[in-house]
Amino acid sequence: MIQVQEQDFQVQELYQDLLEKNVTGAVAMFVGLVRHFSDQPVEACSFELEHYPGMTEHNLESIVNEAKERWPLLDVTVVHRVGQLSINDQIVFVGVSAAHRAEAFAACDFIMDYLKSRAAFWKKETQGDKSQWVSAVEKDELSLKRWS
Repeated sequence: MIQVQEQDFQVQELYQDLLEKNVTGAVAMFVGLVRHFSDQPVEACSFELEHYPGMTEHNLESIVNEAKERWPLLDVTVVHRVGQLSINDQIVFVGVSAAHRAEAFAACDFIMDYLKSRAAFWKKETQGDKSQWVSAVEKDELSLKRWS
């Protein structure tokens, strides 16, 4: 399942869905939160995430399909939020089920690395009265190299 949505998600429900679809040996999950990105007080910071509907889902499908080609996965769930978010809000869920933990961990890590660099999302951070669109981070690009 791949979803891009404004509303929050329930981790327990997404986990339960992964269990119900398959007899599995392992589930690896990652939940990303909006972090405090400046020295401003939390109340002075905001975060907006935009996407290009259709293109974003296509990017996510490609990433998941590549993970499925690399590892014998039973199921994958990716939920990514968009819109106005606050510090500590859940922003992304990646869950992977596989027969063995090594494949589940590796695929979950791979999907997150590629999602950070290749999915069509744009982040805007506001600190006090200043706003800026966030550029790609070099360390995210370097993380991709280990999968080559």
